Amino acid sequence: MIMKLKHLNPSGSFSSGNIRYYYRPKGKKGIAMPDLPIDHPKFLAAYAGAADESSPSQRPVLDGSFAQAVTGYLRSDAFQIMLKESTRSVRRRMLDNMRDRYGHARIMHLQSKHVGLDLERFSGHAHNNRLKVWRGFGKWLAQKYKIKDPAAPIKQLPVPKSDGHIPWTTEEIQMFRAHWSIGTSERLALELIFWTGARISDAVRLGQGNVNKDGWLAFVQEKTGGEVEIPFDRDLPDFAERMENDLMMLKSALDARSSLHITWMTTVHGRSRSSKAAGQWFAAKARVAGIQGKTAHGLRKSRAQALAEAGGTTAQISAWTGHESLSEVERYIKKFNKRKVLSSTKTEQKVPTSATKVPTQPKKTGESNA
Repeated sequence: MIMKLKHLNPSGSFSSGNIRYYYRPKGKKGIAMPDLPIDHPKFLAAYAGAADESSPSQRPVLDGSFAQAVTGYLRSDAFQIMLKESTRSVRRRMLDNMRDRYGHARIMHLQSKHVGLDLERFSGHAHNNRLKVWRGFGKWLAQKYKIKDPAAPIKQLPVPKSDGHIPWTTEEIQMFRAHWSIGTSERLALELIFWTGARISDAVRLGQGNVNKDGWLAFVQEKTGGEVEIPFDRDLPDFAERMENDLMMLKSALDARSSLHITWMTTVHGRSRSSKAAGQWFAAKARVAGIQGKTAHGLRKSRAQALAEAGGTTAQISAWTGHESLSEVERYIKKFNKRKVLSSTKTEQKVPTSATKVPTQPKKTGESNA
């Protein structure tokens, strides 16, 4: 009989046929389990080891200690209410690490130099991300314990500017389509993300229940709380008419599903995908199709660029992608194909390269050449 083990999350299968499991308590990083049946003694031993590794420190928590402060911060409104769930998940792991390292220290002795020593172990974006956690924690400490914010004087490290996630090219989208046929979950994921331009955290929550009676695919964004409505079962706006094939691709992928669920994107076991796992899963499937360094978020940029190339205004693109800032949309589309924008949206125009001859009127009788 297969035993019930807590915190085991299935994620595909091994080539052996065994289900691939990760031990992942809420808010913790997943630990891969071995390629063995779930009731195998070695699997159970690995499970027990993962549970021990994920358990919080058993040291006693003293009044006024760093460990006590972290526990209080994790339960506070500043953490539970003011931060979004995705942000809390990332920061909780860092705070757990800080608690394990410095739990015995006294909060009243905490100074900026101690924060600096912790940050010296990181560089670039990792340093700045760790500093964000310290800043949120430091502000709470200053209010709770009436001390100076230990993170306030510390500045972020300069890092090279980056365009972030790279948009997919038309050729790469076709490569993915050629490798993952209609009927696969990979193909459905691509068509859904590419058509909607939604963040992966929103795409995994979409389903038939998001299609309203007027034919709009409507949802509230997890990151911003903004409302988005995208054409689905209705006429497309004029500037998007030539994108109808992308919508038909999505509908074909939806029609080819072998089973129906609340959400469109599901695992092989019919469960809704988590946004973090889905992002990693999709990037891996892109690599299998021969596409390197591209993510689901890159498809969001590709949709924004496609809308710009079709002649959509910044406001129209923002309404489609759900960006609250028009400047953010402009940053997204700054490298779109300007030649397409300057061409007809119906038929590509060729610019003449030679002077146009203007026909002359025939001369009247008696008219001179002077």
